[in-house]
Amino acid sequence: MRAVLGFLLAALPALAAVQGLVVNNTTGKPQSGVSINLVQPGQQGMQQLGQATSGADGTFTIDKDIPPGPALLQSSYAGVTYTQAIPPGTPTTGLRVNVYQSTTTSPANMSTQHLILLEPSAAQLHVSETFFTKNESNTTYQDTANGSIRLYLPDGVPDGLQVTIDSVGVPIRRPVEKGKAKGEYKINYPLKPGETRFDLDYMLPAAATYSGKVFITEPATKIVTPSTVTLSGDGITDLGQEPQTQARVYTFAGKSFTANILGVGSIRGAEASTASPEESGAPKCCEETQARVNQQMAWVLSLGFGILALGGTLLFRKGKAA
Repeated sequence: MRAVLGFLLAALPALAAVQGLVVNNTTGKPQSGVSINLVQPGQQGMQQLGQATSGADGTFTIDKDIPPGPALLQSSYAGVTYTQAIPPGTPTTGLRVNVYQSTTTSPANMSTQHLILLEPSAAQLHVSETFFTKNESNTTYQDTANGSIRLYLPDGVPDGLQVTIDSVGVPIRRPVEKGKAKGEYKINYPLKPGETRFDLDYMLPAAATYSGKVFITEPATKIVTPSTVTLSGDGITDLGQEPQTQARVYTFAGKSFTANILGVGSIRGAEASTASPEESGAPKCCEETQARVNQQMAWVLSLGFGILALGGTLLFRKGKAA
């Protein structure tokens, strides 16, 4: 009987604990006191499976089975939440969780590239803006007073505009908040080491011109239009066409521009003329699942880096020719 009982106990599934070490990548040392939540995305949103706090030596253990499917570890330190995935079938022990010190001063080795896409039609002007940030420091940049991303938006932008943010492959939505001066706006989101992408999308009435202002001039903002649309204006430079989509790419001198728009067209085709309320900036509750607007903007990611490379190459050639 004892042998049978031992066999049955051995046959039972073991409790799959989630174990690991929290390391402060700014100091290079284990970090104590970090709150860690084990969560799993589901139809009802994020479901919390377990919680732990890292000990004096930085280690933590969550004695919890992970149901089928991916899970996430969300670690909170110094007012910032860090998220990392635990894909199905991967080890749940020996994990390393990285956290960082936070700073309100923009790191010297952090860059932000800004793309503006203009898609005019007879009835409206569809504007999409994307910010690619690359933080190559070992600190997290967070400025809640002024915003980690600052931008200008034109008059007529719908109220309740939201931005889709992706830094770990799990897009979330956050509000675009008004800044200190008229026309200024900010996005409050910590810029962690690595890459983060911000996408926002809005509609304006049809117009023959579009005026914009930017906070960052280096690297220069790129303005993109469909192949059937051309821009002109003082200080605007035509960089050529992106080979894959034939999209036209422009840049401009200084912190502001006014572009004369000639032609109509859309890179996204029919989708651009059938935007839903959420795509035109109407309020919608923040969510952890992939937002529809992010799916609409997926092409920006594949197109964006080609445009950045094209812009750099053509600017180099123009400078050399001069």
